[in-house]
This record gives sequence, structure tokens and C-alpha cells, in this order.
Amino acid sequence: MAEFKHLVLVEFKPDMDVDQLLKEMERLVAQLDLVKSFVWGKDMESHEMLRQGYTHAFMMTFSSKDDFTAFISHPDHVNFSTTFSAAIVKALLLDFPVVLLAVCSVSYLNKKKRTLFFSSYFHSRKTIHKNRKETLAFEDFDMIVPILVGAVVGFLGYVHLKIRPPPSKICGSPGGPLISSPRVKLHDGRHLAYKERGVAKEEARYKIIICHGFDDSKDFYFPISEEFINENRVYILSYDRAGYGESDPNPSRSVKSEAFDIQELADKLELGPTFYLIGMSMGAYAVYSCLMHIPHRLSGAALVAPFIHYWWRCFPAELLNEAFDALLPEDQWTFRIAHYTPFLFNWWMNQKWFPSLSVLQGKLDYFGPWDLNIIKQASASANDGREKVRQQGVHECLHRDMIAGFGHWGFELNDITSQLGTNKICVHIWQGHEDKFVLYKVNRYLSKEILPWTEYHEVPEGGHLLIYDPAICEAVFKSLVS
Repeated sequence: MAEFKHLVLVEFKPDMDVDQLLKEMERLVAQLDLVKSFVWGKDMESHEMLRQGYTHAFMMTFSSKDDFTAFISHPDHVNFSTTFSAAIVKALLLDFPVVLLAVCSVSYLNKKKRTLFFSSYFHSRKTIHKNRKETLAFEDFDMIVPILVGAVVGFLGYVHLKIRPPPSKICGSPGGPLISSPRVKLHDGRHLAYKERGVAKEEARYKIIICHGFDDSKDFYFPISEEFINENRVYILSYDRAGYGESDPNPSRSVKSEAFDIQELADKLELGPTFYLIGMSMGAYAVYSCLMHIPHRLSGAALVAPFIHYWWRCFPAELLNEAFDALLPEDQWTFRIAHYTPFLFNWWMNQKWFPSLSVLQGKLDYFGPWDLNIIKQASASANDGREKVRQQGVHECLHRDMIAGFGHWGFELNDITSQLGTNKICVHIWQGHEDKFVLYKVNRYLSKEILPWTEYHEVPEGGHLLIYDPAICEAVFKSLVS
């Protein structure tokens, strides 16, 4: 019958007399003729983050599980357990039968050969002298096990803490942010916050839904004149995408879910059978999703500086590689992790060893003269609601947005053409030639080769923040209502 191990890792309370407890434990083991061997040790080398607070390890070896069961249930052990439990902050217990490696059949070795086998395991065979008098005792292996197990458990605990997203601060929940905007309730119980502008929807000729970009919200400022809105009877509906602002997070957020969030929002507000869409930068994937999944609900759409998914298969590889190589190294790694290992994304965005997303570090490398001028003008104007963008947690808004956007969509952009069939929708793509976030060649190719029925507008000196320029903003709206 295989030996049975009883491993205990503990953290003692700071005011406890540990030496006295250890003496009582040794006395207990000596009194009960059930324990084959007993070793213990105090951690001296492990990094504080790896050991997770555990300071001492205890290992008992029993000849069988029956001996272990008899020891655990013995009245003397039960009494000692009460005293021991009161002296510790926390404990980790592992009880397991010994499994010998099949490297060598230990059962066929006598005690002298067993000693040589385990010595060889820890020392190079070339360094063992023929007449070596001191060998590694078989029982010494018992001291290695708790150290190895403790290190593994500590490391796994550290990894789990780092990759696990922090708790969300849901709007309206106890201790969460207050709700100050109108919201609609979706079929799955989540809420979407929205903001209306323009003429009443009952009187509107054009109903346009705005999909904001990365790290933004329904409250972003777009400089469209009231004169244009009233003259063309435009109703504008902007909303907080899932996890942003005052819209509830969506743990199952995906490209597809964005389309059905928009459809349900439109239905709850009774916008009618069709509506228009404008998507900026990262918000473009919500528009692409609507074109794929609910094209019958769209009257038209505009994509302003739409972001690039660097793993699209319908583009020439050399074109996407050119766009990807133009990025800063930290952004390349951020997008790779969002695409290939999204479960590590929270860790990557919070670790301090390597730089992550450059824009969140305040770097302006991608902003040319056009964008810097826009930023200067925008900083002088009102920016209501900016403090609410990340209030439910950066993982729920920024991280999930990137994981969805750079993840697997379930379709390619060239699938949209076949999905539309004969129901052609007027779609406009607006791109700045000097945009350093999005290489203009990619969206130019998209409009010319992949979605040739779209209308492409390239602004010669324009950067990434096209929508914030009053003339460009009005031109975008005009392209939809003309």
C-alpha cells in the first residue's frame, strides 16, 4: 500500500509562541505510533508575493491512508487541532498518496540503492565519488516536497490574483457610482445609458445613432451646428457602450453583442424600423457588426477613422504588416495579447515591468499637427461627463473593448457584401491621410477592393481626430442626409 502524505502550510498570528506550539506538535507525534516520519521548516528564501503569507510548512508521512485517518481522528490530535487553529491566520492542507516516478523501479532497490538513486537525482552522477561516505538520506526528500508544493501553490496564487479582473463598480449598486442619465433595460437585465440631441424623434427625418470610440462616452463633444440639425430635422442618439460611463458591463461582450445592443436600444426608444449609424475609431466595430448582423435595420452608416484589426484575413498580409510595424512596440504587444491571450490582458495592462498601451501612458507619438491642434481646441471647451467614462472600472470599459475589438469576430469584412445581398446600404468611410493611429492605405484598400460599394473620403492633411473638426463633422453628417 502506498505511503500517505499530510502537508500543512500555515501563517501564524504575530503574537503567538510558535516554539511552544512546535514542541507540543513534536510531543504529539512521538506519543502516537502512527506517523512514519515528520519534518517541518520555516520559509527563508521565497519571495513575499510567491509565498502568499505562508511562513511554516509541516509534512507527516504515514504508511497508509488508514494510519492517517486514525491519526486525524485520535482524541489527542483533535484537542491539539483546537489549540493550533486558534494560533494561525490561515492554513493550506494537502493530503495525498505518494506516487513514485517511473524513472526507476524503487520497489526493487534496497535501502542503499534508494539512497544512491535520490542522491543522483539532486547531484550530477559525474561528481559522485565512489567512496563517498555522506549520501542524501531518503527522508531528506520529504523536506523538499513542502518547499516545492509551497512554491507552486504560491506562484499559482500570484498568477490568479494578477490575471483576475478586479470587482466592477456597477452604477446604482451599493457603493457604486450614481445614475444621472436616462437608461433603457435590455432583455438580459443590463442597462444602456443614452443622451438625445436635436429635434424630437417623432418629428425627425433622420435618426442617427453615434457609437463613440475608445476611452470615450455618450457625452463626447462633436461640433455639429444647431442650424444644420434643425434645417435637416436630425435626431441624434449617443449612448455609452457596454461598461463605459453609466451603461452596465457585459461579461460576454463581443463584436456581435454590440450590434444587438444597438438594435435593442433603438427598439426601446421606438426609433422605427431603420436608423443611421456613425462609428468613430474603435466604435467602428459596432458599425461593422450591425452591417453583418442587422443590415435590414440600417438606412446608412459612416465610419470615421475606423480602427484596424491586424488579423483580418481578407487583407494582403504585407499591408497589415506595414500598418502593424508602424506602431510603437508596447502597442504591438498590447494588441497581440488582446488577440491571442485575452485572459492575460488585465495582468498586462496593470504590470509595471513593461510599458503597455501608449495612449494610456499619455504619449503623443501618434498625434500630428492636425490632431494636436484639435486637442488644444477641445481642452478649451466644455467636456461634460469625462470623469464618468471609467467609473465602473477600466477592465469593464477599456480592457473588454480591446479584447472584443481585436479578438475573433466570427466573420470577415468581405462577408458583409454577401450578407447585404441586393439591399445595398450607403456607407461612407472617412480617413485622414496623416492619421498615425490608422494607416490610410488600409482603409483605402478596404473601400476599393473589399467593400467597393462604399464611398471613401480621404482628408489630405487630416489626422485621427477628424470628427472633432467642425467642417469635417458637418461633412460626415451631410454625407448621410444628402
